[in-house]
This record gives sequence, structure tokens and C-alpha cells, in this order.
Amino acid sequence: MYHSPFEAIGDWHPQPLESLHGQKPPEQLLPWLLHPGSLTAALKYLGEGSFRVQILNQGWQTPRPEERRALNLKDRSRALVREVLLYGNSAQPWVYARSVLPERTLTGKSRYLRGLDNRPLGELLFSQPDIRRGPIVLNRLARNPHCQQPELSDSAPHAWGRRSTFWLQDKPLLVAETFLSGFNPHSSPMA
Repeated sequence: MYHSPFEAIGDWHPQPLESLHGQKPPEQLLPWLLHPGSLTAALKYLGEGSFRVQILNQGWQTPRPEERRALNLKDRSRALVREVLLYGNSAQPWVYARSVLPERTLTGKSRYLRGLDNRPLGELLFSQPDIRRGPIVLNRLARNPHCQQPELSDSAPHAWGRRSTFWLQDKPLLVAETFLSGFNPHSSPMA
């Protein structure tokens, strides 16, 4: 049985960062957490063009309660939930990403998002001229002890993440990105 590698600790918070459980992200990570552009493009740049997506789990399910609230979904709503690891020029994963794409979002022109395979969602989203992004909210996430992914066996017990609601043709989807302990950026993301 599959278990997500990380779970949010409490609510997601906008700035100021002082409200995040008395914790602050490391200074070198803060520009990455607050980066308004495509994380995929920034990771590709940092990895000097080397980038890959590993799908952990993808399928139809009922989103978590806090995800349903963020997307304004009813309790029994279904969504395509996609969980992936993002790698740069390292054998260690850099980012764990969880995307929630409501059923109603995957209709009409957006139905192509049902079959992403190992293509990065961010790259597709930021190539759309009518994409809108809501505020970036932050949280500290806890490692799920039930997750047995070998790629994450060396992960720290906590990690920092960000989440945004995107609107594609005025249809919402939620993207959360968690920066793993194998991610040690030597610079800020390029705009």
C-alpha cells in the first residue's frame, strides 16, 4: 500500500514567516520557497539542464480535507492526485511534489493533463498563456514513517514546503512542493 512521504504539520501560512510554528526556513532555501516562477525551470537551470521526474503515485482519489478547502471542493469530490520526485544533477531527489487536479479541471482543453506520464506539470502550466497563480503559502512538513520509498530513506524528519492554487482557464488545481534534504542550492533561483 502506498503512503505519501510527507504530511503537512498544521495549516499552510502566507508570510510573515514568524507564524510557522515558531520555525523559520534556512536562509538559502527561502528564495526557493518564495520563487514565483516555474520551479521546474529553476531546477533545470540549477542542474545545468539535468532534470527528471519520478512518479511515486498517480490516481483518482478524494483529496485531503485541507486540499478540498483550498480548492473549494465538496467532501466527496474526486481528483487526480499525482505525487512525484524531482531530480536535478544528483542521484538524490531534490523535491517531492503533490498535485491535486479536480475532476472538473480536467475537462475541455485541460483534459491533456490526465496523461502527464513523467513530464513535469510545472513546465506545462507555465507554458499556458492564461495561467494564474494564487498566493504562495508555506508549511513545515513531517516525514511519514509509513512511507517506505527507498529514494527517501535518508530524508530528514522534517522539510519545508510551499503550495499554490493555480487557475488554468479559470479551473483550479493545487501544487505543493517540498524541498528535500538532498537539495542544497548554491544560489537563488533564476527569474
